[in-house]
Amino acid sequence: MAFGQQSGPPASHRQVEEIASLLEGAGFSSFKEARHIYGLTQRQAGGKFTQGEATELIARLLAGEGELDTEQAAEAVESTRISAERTAKRVANKQAEAVAAFPDELLADELVRRGWMCMPPT
Repeated sequence: MAFGQQSGPPASHRQVEEIASLLEGAGFSSFKEARHIYGLTQRQAGGKFTQGEATELIARLLAGEGELDTEQAAEAVESTRISAERTAKRVANKQAEAVAAFPDELLADELVRRGWMCMPPT
């Protein structure tokens, strides 16, 4: 069997929908959000389950297993916020580096093309 492949028949559409609704009831908007809390693999976080995996996860969700208390939920939200901030800073830095790599004349020409006035520094 190839790496990352399912080891059994795929879960029915109904089972996947039931898992999604149970996760939504637990406060998650996607499989990816619930991945680490419920120990889902990357394949499962993408919404692909075998019948056995789906049955087992539905049973766990119905039993209330894996639910977060308020402290754990706050920590999860905080870590997600911090991760999003880091990603935004990384993207902003990459954009700044890309702009800094352009020649000044090219940037000035583009600004003039967009209606700005550009004068070289004295």
